[in-house]
Amino acid sequence: MDNFDKHILSLLQQDSSLSLAEISEHVGLSQTPCWRRIQHLEKSGVIRKRVALLDSKQLNVGLTVFVNLKTNQHNPEWVDSVNHFASGSPEVTEFYRMSGDTDYLLKVLVPDMAAYDEFYKKLISQAGFSDVSSSFAMEQMKYSTEIPLTHC
Repeated sequence: MDNFDKHILSLLQQDSSLSLAEISEHVGLSQTPCWRRIQHLEKSGVIRKRVALLDSKQLNVGLTVFVNLKTNQHNPEWVDSVNHFASGSPEVTEFYRMSGDTDYLLKVLVPDMAAYDEFYKKLISQAGFSDVSSSFAMEQMKYSTEIPLTHC
């Protein structure tokens, strides 16, 4: 990956709706080589997809909850079950297996505490949690979907 690729990725991370002509102009390449680079980045999986970022508050899901899950079941069937639950729950926007004291971490977006309580009841109906701990975001201090390009 060279500086042209990094510049293209930086532009697309900031605004994926830029036209090929705009990207080419910013990067300093003609459109054909710029298009080939974008195609290569997509085919190689560096660019996974292009999306629109939406405002959660305007869409009535302004409460962000981080849910720490602990379990003493570490078998593939249990993991599949929890993964199936998370995948089927639109409130869960991120799901991680963790190291340290927490086994799994969910990021959940809901309208309010009552909606979270309903989600929580569905979550704990899943068998095998030794602890479920929720933290509520009071204020979003930084949010970015941009991946740092300084290490590639």
